[in-house]
Amino acid sequence: MVLIPSLQRCVQLLLLPLHVLACLGFWDSFYKKVFPYVMAKVAPIYNHKVYKQKQELFSNLRKFAGPSGQLMLLEIGTGTGTNFQFYPPGCRLTCTDPNPNFRKFLLKSLSENQHLKLERLVVASGEDLHQIPDGTMDVVVCTLVLCSVTNIKKVLMEVLRVLRLGGAFYFLEHVAADHSSWTYFWQKVCDPAWKYFGDGCSLSRETEKELEKTNFSELNLRRIHVTPYWIPSSPHIIGEALSVS
Repeated sequence: MVLIPSLQRCVQLLLLPLHVLACLGFWDSFYKKVFPYVMAKVAPIYNHKVYKQKQELFSNLRKFAGPSGQLMLLEIGTGTGTNFQFYPPGCRLTCTDPNPNFRKFLLKSLSENQHLKLERLVVASGEDLHQIPDGTMDVVVCTLVLCSVTNIKKVLMEVLRVLRLGGAFYFLEHVAADHSSWTYFWQKVCDPAWKYFGDGCSLSRETEKELEKTNFSELNLRRIHVTPYWIPSSPHIIGEALSVS
């Protein structure tokens, strides 16, 4: 692992032109327009790999519906809307994403999933969901988002704030591998480039530690591998956490 800093510096040197573009503000404005098109191609492939896991994860969503029988669900970082097919009929959705260029892809997904009802579409980061009132959501969903947010702790505090008492937070995230593994070695080496091409995504975040530190009343989490072990984005965590009831 002593090679990691040296290899990271080599990667950073190769990325110097992109770094200059980012400092001038050109890269972010360009990539925010391109990224939704990339995800529209990549997301269905990923969804196919984790179809069974997502189906199982979201199978009990309906039990968190409120007294009216309607399920109020907030998805953070909705992107192209690839999770919509797993949500139960009648689900009332509030969708948030910091990138407004995802809108047309999200609306296309909604047109293909007419069993759902869109309540609101909010352009906002997960760290600042002030447009969503306290305690108004039965469920919050976050998939492949916590790897790229600026501050995981703030996002999870917002999750707790908007959830009603007894509500649930569902997650599926790729995370850091075991520190003694070659997968972790390549995660650290690839991280500088991955952040540029993955819209700020980090391969080596230890998201489970942040979940464990957050004031959920119950945390059910397990580790899975979505792709072969040697692929840097292979290690995932999946599960649900309950707010204080």
